[in-house]
Parts: sequence; C-alpha cells; structure tokens
Amino acid sequence: MSGNTFGHTFRFTTFGESHGPAIGCVVDGVPPRIALGEADIQFHLDRRRPGQSRHTSQRREPDRVEIVSGVFEGLTTGTPVGLLIRNEDARAKDYGAIKDMFRPGHADYTYFAKYGIRDHRGGGRASARETAMRVAAGAVARKVLGDEIRIRGALIQVGPHAIERERWDWDEVERNPFWCPDAVTAKVFESFLDEVRKRGSSTGALIEVVASGVPAGLGAPVYDKLDGDLAKALMTINAVKGVEIGAGFAAAALSGEENADEMRMADGAVTFLGNNAGGVLGGISTGQDVVARFAVKPTSSITVPRRTVTTAGEDAEIVTKGRHDPCVGIRAVPVGEAMVACVLADHLLKHRAQCG
Repeated sequence: MSGNTFGHTFRFTTFGESHGPAIGCVVDGVPPRIALGEADIQFHLDRRRPGQSRHTSQRREPDRVEIVSGVFEGLTTGTPVGLLIRNEDARAKDYGAIKDMFRPGHADYTYFAKYGIRDHRGGGRASARETAMRVAAGAVARKVLGDEIRIRGALIQVGPHAIERERWDWDEVERNPFWCPDAVTAKVFESFLDEVRKRGSSTGALIEVVASGVPAGLGAPVYDKLDGDLAKALMTINAVKGVEIGAGFAAAALSGEENADEMRMADGAVTFLGNNAGGVLGGISTGQDVVARFAVKPTSSITVPRRTVTTAGEDAEIVTKGRHDPCVGIRAVPVGEAMVACVLADHLLKHRAQCG
C-alpha cells in the first residue's frame, strides 16, 4: 500500500489500523535542538480524542502518545521523530455481522476492489482513527513553526445550520463541544445533533482553519503552490469532499473589482484592504491570515438500513452498529489545524533552504 507519507522537507508517514494493536507515525525533517516533549503533543491529541461528549464516538481511547525516537534530553536531535499510540478500546466484534458487506459511502468496496483484501474492523486504514497521528505530527509541526504562527480551527456549519459571522468569538470555540465560534448556533448544533443521533443517522459539516502570523513568501509558483498543498492536505482527511481557500467558490459570483484585494502602504509596509485570496497569491503567502475551509460528508456508518452488496456479489441490506460519530466534522477541527500546520512547516523549511 503506497500513499502513507505526506510532505517534502517536513514529512510524516503514518501506520496502523483502527482495531490493530497500535497506530503511529514517523516525522522526518524536524530540525535539531527544538524543545519537544510528550506533553506538547498530548495537548492536541486530547482535543481530538473520542468519547468526550455525547456528540462524538463513545470509543474510550486515552490516546496516550509515546515518543520512541528523535528526542534526547527534551530536544529534537534532527533524526526521525517516532510517535506511537496504543489502541486500548478496540471492539472488533462490533463488525463481525457485516464483515462480508460493503458499507455504502465507506471505503470498503474500493479497498476490496484494489487490494482483494480488506480489514473490516472499523475500516482499517480508512478509519478516522488514523487522524490521531496527523494531529500528533501537526503538534510537532507547530513546534517547528514557533509561537509567532497561530493556527486555529472552528466548526462553522453542521448540516443546514451555519453560524452568524458577526457573532464570531474565538474564545467561544474552547467553551463548547463543537469548536463553534458562535455561542447561539452552538446550541442549535446541540439540539440538531441529538435529533440526528436518535434517528440513527448522521450529518455533514463545514470547518474553517485560520493561520495567523504567516510571513509573506511561503510557497512556490506553479506546481508547489502553498494553497495547492493546503488543498491536498485537507482533502486527504477522511470524509472530506470539498476544500476552498479564502472566498473560495463564492469568488465565482464576484466581480473583478470586488474580488481583488486592494493594497495601501501603512507604516512603511504593504497592507491589504481585503482577504478574498485567503492569504495566498500566485501560490505564495501574502503575510495575511491564511484561511481555508473544508466540507466533511455525513458519517457513513449509520443504523438506518441501507441497500448494499456482499463480497460474494449478492444483494443485501446493512445496518452498521458500534460506536460512531453522528457528525465526524466535530473531531475534524483539530485534524484540519494539524494538516495546515504540517503544510506551513514544510513550506517554511523549503523557503529557508532556498531564500535563507
């Protein structure tokens, strides 16, 4: 199986399955002499882990990370940083009744069509369990970026219910279980998801990630554009079906004068009067906030009966039991932050290599 590595100068490779003994990753390209401990990584893992509210999977994983290489006496050595998380609450028996069925909307069929074999226990590598290691790698990336660059994510829509931007409050994001910046809409999310969960169904979501303090100059023209790599990074997250930068798809409805972010000089520096570009022009960061949004489809594992087929080619009906998120977009917020951090760390290191 190829495609388990992301990045170039700063890159990571993940391994492990949802219901295997452990998941892990190896992070390459980390500069030496950066202070790094397990607590630096655990903080971000605790934000992603399941079972913290009734609105996420009730799988009880502590997600305790172990640094197994690349750190000595609290500092990175420049060698690969190895990270490991042991699975402690896997219940493979939940999938025994459907091991020979393809779950609609899931990767079951395509994995089987490609490899002729698949791990039916929770989806194996296709499970959102894999994203824990992205968050771990993202925590390392944040240490590479330093405190000057701040990356924050928020859940801005669940199903048909979207936030009111005039009520946006970053402090509110940490006060509710949805990472929602709008306290009023957070309560709407809560009642809506209770209804969805009771139906045995699921719903999609929209997440926004904002990176502040990004210096101008990150990214490379043509094939290594910063926004191109951000789009790929976010698109690789499980269940993501759409990505936009800045104004994104809304730019199609704007005129040229509306869309262009006008410029002025202020205190001897170039400033922008808008940010429809999402902090990236020509694939290179402008120094403004880098803004990206991604859409997550409804969780595929639901208890509402669905028509499907078996591995033997027979028609069947499937009900997926077990512990699943009614909205996987909730826990995708710290995952999106992590992937943005990894892309920025990669481009920061590449920029230093070429431009000093």
